[in-house]
Amino acid sequence: MKISKVVIGVAGAVVLCTGAMAQEMSEDTSLSFFITSMGSGDGGNLDGLAGADAICKNLASNVGQGDKDWKAYLSTNGDRTVNARDRIGAGPWYNANGVMVAMNVDDLHSDNNKLSKENSLDEAGNMIKGRGDSPNQHDILTGSDLMGMSTENTCSNWTSSAEDGSGNVGHHDRTGGGANPTSWNFAHPSRGCSQTNLVATGGNGYFYCFAAK
Repeated sequence: MKISKVVIGVAGAVVLCTGAMAQEMSEDTSLSFFITSMGSGDGGNLDGLAGADAICKNLASNVGQGDKDWKAYLSTNGDRTVNARDRIGAGPWYNANGVMVAMNVDDLHSDNNKLSKENSLDEAGNMIKGRGDSPNQHDILTGSDLMGMSTENTCSNWTSSAEDGSGNVGHHDRTGGGANPTSWNFAHPSRGCSQTNLVATGGNGYFYCFAAK
């Protein structure tokens, strides 16, 4: 009787271990986060959230990942208020190299995330130029505050490429100037919404894309 219990216990442990290993092996670590390798070309005018989402999906499709529900990490305001953090699903998210950049939404907006110049890659796994590179393109459009919530700086809800106005940007390389220079999602507002202004102040109209699963 004692032997049977031992055998059953060992068998159960093996089953649990095998199940855990199978779950780990089946975890999808394919691309679910990237910075766009191109913007709209029209500054802060992304044709709204729908247009930005379409850019994410098209770029992901170019690398064989277009079947996912891609969402731009962008906030809007006014009667169309949307928080970027509420658009992107539950996580976890992986870059093109299979590195987990964040486990979930709270992790993403904490000091525990793995976002950096080395990990915040474009859809093809290329590094985005940052401070010290030529040209500097580290300003990433978000329209959000540090917690991914809506702000007033959204380039007219991503429909404006005017010389005035602004959109909040983060620094993907976690360095530079502004009120929060090391923040990936809110370092400072842009100086205007035109493509020329974005380029002149360290950006190129890029934004973050997440697979909402």
